[in-house]
Order: sequence, then C-alpha cells, then structure tokens
Amino acid sequence: MRTHRFFMAVLALLLVLAMSVPVLAQDQVNLVLAGWSSSDAENKALQDAVNAFMAANPGIKVELSLSPDYVTTMQTAFASGDYPEVFYVDSSKLPDWAEAGVVAPAGDNIEDMDDIYPSLIEVFTYKDTLYCAPKDFSTMTLQYNKALFDAAGVEYPTAEWTWDDLRAAAEKLTGQNADGQAVLGLVTPPNFERWLPFLYQAGGTLFDDSGALTLDTPEALQAIELYVGLVEDGLAGPPSAVDAGWGGEAFGNGRVAMAMEGNWVINYLKEQFPDLEWGVAPLPAGPAGQATMAFTVCYGVSAAAEGAEAEAAWKLANFLTGKDGAKMVADTSFGVMPGRASAAEAWISRFGEEMQAFVSGADYAHKWQLPVGSQPFIDAFNDALQQAFSGQLLPEDVLTEAQSVGDEIWGG
Repeated sequence: MRTHRFFMAVLALLLVLAMSVPVLAQDQVNLVLAGWSSSDAENKALQDAVNAFMAANPGIKVELSLSPDYVTTMQTAFASGDYPEVFYVDSSKLPDWAEAGVVAPAGDNIEDMDDIYPSLIEVFTYKDTLYCAPKDFSTMTLQYNKALFDAAGVEYPTAEWTWDDLRAAAEKLTGQNADGQAVLGLVTPPNFERWLPFLYQAGGTLFDDSGALTLDTPEALQAIELYVGLVEDGLAGPPSAVDAGWGGEAFGNGRVAMAMEGNWVINYLKEQFPDLEWGVAPLPAGPAGQATMAFTVCYGVSAAAEGAEAEAAWKLANFLTGKDGAKMVADTSFGVMPGRASAAEAWISRFGEEMQAFVSGADYAHKWQLPVGSQPFIDAFNDALQQAFSGQLLPEDVLTEAQSVGDEIWGG
C-alpha cells in the first residue's frame, strides 16, 4: 500500500512538472522592436533601455531589430502581414501607415499624457485619432558663428529678432573669412521643410479646412520672396554654394555666418568642429510671429498585436516614452530632446543653457507631416526652388508649380 501511494505521489508530481512547462512558455511574451540603425553609441543606448525594460519585466523578451534602410524594411514587413509589435513611426510617415491600418490607435493606453508637449500630441494625432507617444523630437533654430559676428560688429541674434534683423545681419556678414574664402550670411538649403517655417511665420497655412492646398496666398508669396530674395541678393545660398554637402557642414567650415538646423547639429559640431564658437537663437519672427518645425518619431504599436502581446507592446512603448524613459533620453541623448516637459531640465543641464532655444521651440512648433502621397509634391517644390536659386524661375513660380502638382495629388 505504501509503495502504491509512493508511486501515485511521484506520478502526480511528474504530471504537475510536465504541465508547468507549457504554462511558463505561454506566460513569456516575445516582442520585436524595430527602428533605424544609428551610430554604435546610439544603438547601444537604445539596447541599454530595452535591457532595463526586460529587467523590470522578466516575462517579456524584446528583440531589437535595427535597419539602415528602415522604411523599405517596414514596407516589406507590412506587405507580408508579419511585422514587429513595436516600431518607429516618423511623423512624416504617420498618415501613410495609419491609412494602411498597421498602427494601432492609442486609445487610453498612453500614460501621463499631460506631461507630453501639446505640439507633439498634435503631431501624432491623425484624423482626430492619437496613435502614439513621441520617443524624442527636434526643432529648428538659428545657429550663429560668434567669431564672424564679432568681426563684422554685429550683435548676436536674440528671441526678438525679426525677418528685417535677419536680412540686415546677413548683409553685414556676407564677405570673406580670414582665409580669403567667400562667406555667406545665411545658408538656405533648397528643401521644402527648411522654407516651411517662413510660411508659418508669415501667417500662412499649407491646407485650408477642406484639405485644399493653399500656396496661392499673399502669405506664401511673402515667405518665398524672402527665402529666394536672400539668395538673389547674394546674401545666402544653398550648401553647395560654399562647397558643403549640408547646412551643418557649411556652418562648421565657417563659410556661412548663420544656419537653420535642428538639434541634431549639436553633437556634429562638437565632434567635427570642436574649436568653433557658436550660439543658438530662435528662428526670427515673421509678420505673424514665431514658428519652427517639430521633427519627431514615436513608438507605434502593431495593429495586428492582440491580447497579452498587445498589452506587453504598450507596456514597452510606455516604458520608453514615459517619464523615466524621457529621463533616459535626456541622459543619453546625442542631441534629440525628450518628448516630455519633465525631462527638459535634464536635457538642458547636459547640453547647456545656450541650447534653451531648441526646447522653447516646442511651444510654437508646427508638425512636419503631409497627407498621403506627398513625395511628388515635395520633389516638385524642391526642384522649382533650386531653379529659382539659379535665376531660372521667379519666386512666385515656385509656388505655382508646387500648387499645380499638389492639386493633382490632393484635388484642388
């Protein structure tokens, strides 16, 4: 009898152990977090954040998948129907991916929303639906070369600067540097997104309430005449005019006195041009006041995720974008700013009070986002702008050509 009871007990124990194995396997949730690859240091910072999440949530395993050709990789994954549970969503891609139904609406899944900059909430709200919380963001400011300003006897830019101040300074700063090289007052990349703040500063809009493109307005004309006019008068030019590949390089080389870049330029200048003495100010105000752009990325959650997988995906997104996650961005940032106001002080402490203008821009930033199918419109604008820079088109022709292409895409 004792032997029988012993074997029954052993059998029961083995049965319990056998049943426990699949239960444990079912309890663990596996996620893939996809994004684009950056520098080794930035990739490591993200992996460290993911490791911290897994340490705090032992039932969730996260695989980090970074791709140099991220958009193409994701489009292929979307087409297959098998795509990561959490992934980067650039603000410019949100309309396309939301329309494709691959990003889950946030609903009430985002934690502590009051701490997120309102302008960034607006960025990731498409057709009245909020989709995700920002992982970080950048704004455009005016960078100025202190040595060139001092040599020309021009006072440094301030938050009170207007378009008139910008032009007046550019006139005095255009000339030659100590090496006899030509120096422009301002670098003006022939890119739609670089011109866009001037449209908003003039009081213009891109679309009206019906969704129609509105580049055929006095405000848009005023903004394009300023941007192209600076080039026509020899006070500004594209990076290629001073043998540079982009605005940050032109500025770092001392071939332009002012540039209009985002906070991605900070580490670039510190690493590539450590001896450069430079400062930052808000973009000059136009007739309608201040305006800048918000370039930002969020952590989207897959619309295909369900149940425990979806719950774990939102937990990861909240960990990376919540107050603690924002503080991690501030502490490890390579220039980008955390999307929460509570972490602004930590970011400024790390990069210096002189970078305050980047953070302040969140209060009057406009989103970098166009409706679905926008690339032909952007290409047409950029092509026409380059022709205007070379004198082949008038400033108003840039707007006319872009408006025509936009009307074909979105109706007009």
